[in-house]
Amino acid sequence: MVVEVDTAALALAHAHGLRVVDVREPAEFGAGHVPGAENIPLAAVPTRLSEFPRDERVFVVCASGGRSYQAAEFLVQAGVDAVSVSGGTTAWMRAGHPVVVEPSDDGTAGGAPR
Repeated sequence: MVVEVDTAALALAHAHGLRVVDVREPAEFGAGHVPGAENIPLAAVPTRLSEFPRDERVFVVCASGGRSYQAAEFLVQAGVDAVSVSGGTTAWMRAGHPVVVEPSDDGTAGGAPR
């Protein structure tokens, strides 16, 4: 069973340095993500399973919670203590939490059109 947490729980975990994995595609991630989050796209989660710790909780986030739930479900079945962040990065930003925007290769923010 997948546990879903809200952005307040994510904020507390984030403040304590717990691991946050964003399962969106790189362009989405670059357009705005939780500071310190690691980007592992949903499709890559199974092939990168060895990168997930077995001794600490992992907070999985996406845009709104659908992909993070799928990833967390897979991870839990594989023995990882993973939780899905309900509402995702959208809810994180709406709550006023900071995001990091990374420029894309063409110099635009997160691959946004010019």
